Amino acid sequence: MSADPLHPPSPNPASGRTAARTAAVIPAAGRGVRLGPGAPKALRALGGTPMLVHAVRAMADSRAVSLVVVVAPPDGAPEVKSLLDAHALPERTDFVVVPGGGSRQESVKLGLDALPPGYDIVLVHDAARPLVPVDTVDAVIEAVRDGAPAVVPALPLADTVKQVEPAAAPDEPEPVVATPDRSLLRAVQTPQGFDRATLVRAHETVRDDVTDDASMVEQLGLTVVTVPGHEEAFKVTRPLDLILAEAVLARRRHNDGF
Repeated sequence: MSADPLHPPSPNPASGRTAARTAAVIPAAGRGVRLGPGAPKALRALGGTPMLVHAVRAMADSRAVSLVVVVAPPDGAPEVKSLLDAHALPERTDFVVVPGGGSRQESVKLGLDALPPGYDIVLVHDAARPLVPVDTVDAVIEAVRDGAPAVVPALPLADTVKQVEPAAAPDEPEPVVATPDRSLLRAVQTPQGFDRATLVRAHETVRDDVTDDASMVEQLGLTVVTVPGHEEAFKVTRPLDLILAEAVLARRRHNDGF
């Protein structure tokens, strides 16, 4: 069992200071309708194991992460707690399950509220990104430790991007109005990492509906930086994504015994 999450570690004798502790919040309260009917997206099986369990393990694989807070569907916290208890998870990491809210933003806030004192770095990770490599997780944490208030893993775009106007009527073509320079654009992944105080302030201040937590920090006027993402940290949203994730997992098991 890991150290008590309520008590911070002793100072590092080599540095004379206490290392910043890291917790991860995984919002998993969504239904995932684009994957079709059935269980919530986070509970869909990947290689015989729920995606949520893979996502939790991905965070816990980083030795810097000592606490994972899973934000469950509002009426599904006991089920999710039983699910995690039924699967082998690293003993050095503590796990907490809390009920979520009606939106992703509200669920992340509830996860933040559940964090005990002593954690200075917070990761927010999509349950639907079950295969993010540990090197990506560690790179995000290290960038926050180096002083960035917010960090996102990101990939260059492979496709040309068009900006369009809404169609005049349903099923009519959308007119293109611009072609942004894709060299200046990035596809953003998770986990996104934050100085805890910054993320708490963002959730207390920003009321707009947002698609990720980094954009909330941007609205505070603070700088968000990127670190290299990874192609295997893709989001499982549609049935084809699930097929690709199964293939990636099978290759890992074949090559690495994962």
